[in-house]
Amino acid sequence: MNQNFDIIIVGGGAAGFFTAINIVEKNPKLKVAILERGADVLQKVRISGGGRCNVTHAVFEPNELVKYYPRGEKELRGPFHQFCSGDTIAWFEKHGVELKTEDDGRMFPVSNSSQTIIECFLQATQKLGIEVLTGQSVQSIFKKENIWKIETQNENYIAEKLILATGSNPKIWEMLQTYGHAIVSPVPSLFTFNIKDPRIKELPGVAAQVTVRVKDTKLTSTGPLLITHWGMSGPAVLKLSAWGARILHDKNYQFTIFVNWLNDVETNEAEKILKDLKQEHAKKAVSKKSHFDFPNRLWESLVLASGIEAETKWADLSKVQLQNLSNQLTNGTFQVNGKSTFKEEFVTAGGIDLKEVNFKTMESKLHENLYFAGEIVNIDAITGGFNFQNAWTSGFILANGI
Repeated sequence: MNQNFDIIIVGGGAAGFFTAINIVEKNPKLKVAILERGADVLQKVRISGGGRCNVTHAVFEPNELVKYYPRGEKELRGPFHQFCSGDTIAWFEKHGVELKTEDDGRMFPVSNSSQTIIECFLQATQKLGIEVLTGQSVQSIFKKENIWKIETQNENYIAEKLILATGSNPKIWEMLQTYGHAIVSPVPSLFTFNIKDPRIKELPGVAAQVTVRVKDTKLTSTGPLLITHWGMSGPAVLKLSAWGARILHDKNYQFTIFVNWLNDVETNEAEKILKDLKQEHAKKAVSKKSHFDFPNRLWESLVLASGIEAETKWADLSKVQLQNLSNQLTNGTFQVNGKSTFKEEFVTAGGIDLKEVNFKTMESKLHENLYFAGEIVNIDAITGGFNFQNAWTSGFILANGI
């Protein structure tokens, strides 16, 4: 038996649900089903943002918003002019979910619970008569004349239009390749750096505002850096991992970074500052107090790494020690050996080649009535609600197109 629908959406995540709801709100006559391979829908929504769901980010200018997307910056400019973060806020408010902005610009439901977003979607699909079918792992996709046939392990479905919102699902990508779509091979994005180094071994939890560069590349990033048990994390590192996803993958995650703990202060400038401190605090021990915007524990570690003993007074610092300390402060060299996934934010760079998607409708340029929403295409963003914004925008545009 074949089950007939006007539209089948494969993928019961954020993009799939948002697309389905917007389609039926615009045209209630359409018969729409969401197929989800797992037992539960919206799993990524549930765990995102530490269980609070980071819905979007308070960046309201499309030309600014695109700058947070290492892949997709150019392609998303048009779509964001149609549906941007402000539209996301309005959409959720209209559906009974109020959002709030935190100090770093991330936006969450006022309830602080991702369950609010999940219930909003589930209630909307129920009200609109959208069928949500779980345990439906797609085994094959056929196109016959103008009809799509989707086979799962226990059912056959037929639809006029097929929407794929399956994120980074390799099986679906493989099926698309048989239909002539080019897939940009997936590599991890948004990961932290594994670093074993005596300077930071005892400092998990210490944070500083820094600039980080990757040796022999143009990759550079500024922002908060967090020292962890396994190495370094925080926005400065995550941004580097996103923008450098391909480059760092090609280096097999073995590379050297330079950390400027003084953020934008150059080495010769730092040396001048240290000479002034030498005059000012001549009788005091160098290692005792940080004179910069980071904790004493980090300062002490960098002082010792510069060959200065714990009890050495400022007055007794040699020229070489001052130079060493300036270097440690502004150009600390660390060896990265491997990566770790950042919390549960598993984001992949890769997917359907952007040249094969019409970004006015999210339709495939190769096959009529085949559409894509969310991360299945080669678009990804840094952390902070931007990946969800791409899901909402692509879903909205797709619904409009249909």
